[in-house]
Amino acid sequence: MFLEITKAQYLDNYRIKLLFNNGIAKTVDLANELTGSAFVPLKNIDNFKKFNIKYNTIEWENGADYAPEYLYKIGV
Repeated sequence: MFLEITKAQYLDNYRIKLLFNNGIAKTVDLANELTGSAFVPLKNIDNFKKFNIKYNTIEWENGADYAPEYLYKIGV
C-alpha cells in the first residue's frame, strides 16, 4: 500500500499531526528538518503554518514538501 496523508493539523512550533491512509496518526516535528533552499522560507512560523494536503502529502505555498513515507518514518 502506498502511504498517503489524509488529514493534517498544525499543533505548535514546527509540529504537525498527520493521519495516514492506513489509519495511523503520527506527530512530526520538522524544526530540525527545514534544510535546503526550498525550506528556508518555512523557518518563518507564519509561512510554516500555511500548508495543504496536495496529492498524497503536505505541501507549502512555495512548493516545498516531504515524501509521506519520510514523514511516517520520523513521526511519533
